[in-house]
Amino acid sequence: MPITIQEPQQESRISIRAFLGALLIDPADNTTFQFFRYTVVGGVALAADFSTLFLLTHFASVHYLASAAVGFLVGLAVNYTLSSVWVFARHTLQNRAVEFGIFAAIGVAGLGLNELGMWLLAGVAGVYYLWAKLITAAAVYFWNFGARKVALFR
Repeated sequence: MPITIQEPQQESRISIRAFLGALLIDPADNTTFQFFRYTVVGGVALAADFSTLFLLTHFASVHYLASAAVGFLVGLAVNYTLSSVWVFARHTLQNRAVEFGIFAAIGVAGLGLNELGMWLLAGVAGVYYLWAKLITAAAVYFWNFGARKVALFR
């Protein structure tokens, strides 16, 4: 009788399928999975933010700090929508308007950090504004995840 090794492969496919389902599809209570999803959502929100910044500054001749603020707000709306639907399974608050208000308040604090970082890096240190945005976005990312996780999505 030939020896078959399909059973372990089949088990591993089921395990991989279960892992991917937990990571990408099922409601996420695991902080590591939430952090992964928040990273994906953050990338999408950053793309919306960064694109708005570039388009307004480059094509509409809007000052980079004003463009950064508008871009940040666009990114905030994208981030809230995707975070509340896909990243965090449990909501601390039942009232979505209040939840968004707190989410936005954390975002406004992040916006302040963003504007300060953009001004320090681009305005004072002379770093190209798009590089300044990427550096600032990384710092604000950690602030936003931690504050939102603690305040809204336990």
